[in-house]
Amino acid sequence: MTSAELLLHPVRLRIVQAFLGDRTLTTGEVRELLPDVSTATLYRQVATLAEAGLLEVVEERRVRGATERTYRLRTESAHVGPEEARRLTPEEHRQAFTTFVAGVLDDFDRYTARPGFDLGDDVVGYRKAALYLTDDEVLALVDDLREVVSRRMSLPPAGRTRRLLTTVLLPDE
Repeated sequence: MTSAELLLHPVRLRIVQAFLGDRTLTTGEVRELLPDVSTATLYRQVATLAEAGLLEVVEERRVRGATERTYRLRTESAHVGPEEARRLTPEEHRQAFTTFVAGVLDDFDRYTARPGFDLGDDVVGYRKAALYLTDDEVLALVDDLREVVSRRMSLPPAGRTRRLLTTVLLPDE
């Protein structure tokens, strides 16, 4: 199965997103984060991601005669590379983007369903900006963003709120 096939399945994408931020989770903890996904489906999709090497087992322990595994996302494996992306058809890209956007909408729905949510206090925002850039300038921008974001991705979770940063970069012509 290709990376695109693995990552662009709606449930598998949500599972992968649950692990972002270097989280370690058991399947039971993932189940708490995705309560609308049936237990059988969740266990099957976690197993698929683990077999493909996107999730790795970081701990195993015996619980009432069964083995409970704690997983971590192998972030270096959880992406669709440029060569694979070039091989996708326009319809496959539309499907992938729809899956991605549906995940963003799901994140926002979960946020707004929380009691007492406050976009201002929680520093929630969504915006669009138009930039006029050459190809070299957009590549430099991507490098700058990668550097800025990666420094913050390495911060430990203690005392911090997990926040999701979603970006989409498209030419407009």
